[in-house]
Amino acid sequence: MKKALLYYSFGFSFGGGEALPLSFVEALQNTCQLTVALDVEANLARAAELSGCGIDIGKLRTVQVTPQGYDISRHGARDSLYRFRRLRELAKDADVCISTGNVMDFGRSAHHFINMLAFGDDDFTAYAKSRVFGTPPRTEGRAKRIVSDCILRPVLGMRSKGCIIRDAHERIYPNSRFVEGLMRDYYGPFNGEVFLPPTLFEPTDAGNAARDPLKVVYIGRIVPEKRVAEIVGIVERARAATGLDVRLSVAGRLDQDPSYGKRLGKMAETRAWLEFVGPKYGKDKERFLLSGSYAIHAERFEAFGISIAEYLKSGAIAIVPDAGGSQEVVDSAELTYHTDDDASGILSRLLSDSAFRARQREHCARRATFFSREAYLKRQQRLLERIVST
Repeated sequence: MKKALLYYSFGFSFGGGEALPLSFVEALQNTCQLTVALDVEANLARAAELSGCGIDIGKLRTVQVTPQGYDISRHGARDSLYRFRRLRELAKDADVCISTGNVMDFGRSAHHFINMLAFGDDDFTAYAKSRVFGTPPRTEGRAKRIVSDCILRPVLGMRSKGCIIRDAHERIYPNSRFVEGLMRDYYGPFNGEVFLPPTLFEPTDAGNAARDPLKVVYIGRIVPEKRVAEIVGIVERARAATGLDVRLSVAGRLDQDPSYGKRLGKMAETRAWLEFVGPKYGKDKERFLLSGSYAIHAERFEAFGISIAEYLKSGAIAIVPDAGGSQEVVDSAELTYHTDDDASGILSRLLSDSAFRARQREHCARRATFFSREAYLKRQQRLLERIVST
């Protein structure tokens, strides 16, 4: 039985990003001698519990690769160096190395799964943002990055993210065609392929849910880049345009960004149709998603958008921006928008045009089958068999 080393942070939140590492661990625990390297060791068991997946901690070896008392909010160069040295040490005893937390330096060839556009190469992130938002790339801190990548990292034996991606011995797996295109445009050719992440959420009977015909839902991180305040505005304009009592229900932690959460809380005080219901997991999450007829996603700088696949699987009609990976999930020009006013127009039409609504609901149901757990597991099995056999 081969020895596999898998890294993921499991360090600061529980959400869509955990789906891939949890699914990989669940599969590899039965086929390999698996070591899971984490930033916060205790969080693997907690993530497994919240997701409901079948991970048996007793089958694994878990190792924290950051110093005791590690706090991601105060992550610094020393933490990166500590993690790098621990991963290299662990990799010496492994047959296969896998990072499900973007690009990591194992000191040997490995498989790297990209799950976000900000994965540690600030120059690439600036480039990607300039492409998404149509603005010039930011150059602040470039001199510091050059010193780090060209002097400090080589002295310490560390490789830059860009160096790893360009290394033909490494394999890179972007999580959407959108991300793959940006990476190939920026880095040039690299060895790898797109691998769409799983959506662990699997409702029992979405077709017969007693959903509210006037309810819009959002689930995920409640932080400025998710543009939750803008979603409120989209719904508010649709209410005015249709005269219907449309409601918006938001699930997630309001305290993740305290100042932003306070701002949103004040918005709810003057809008009886807006509610914040806190984080939802397990059956509570299923009940929440099945309660809505529509869902709105507003972040444009999005690598994929697992919550969007969850909306589709719950039976909701999802409205998404025309930028980022989220439009690939829905795959409908009629449900993608450029401006927030466009989004309000789509929602208004869904609310008032029954034929349009029925057509979009059928389309979303077809897209949902592609993201079913069964379909994903077949893709995952083929990939992991290939990875482990090399």
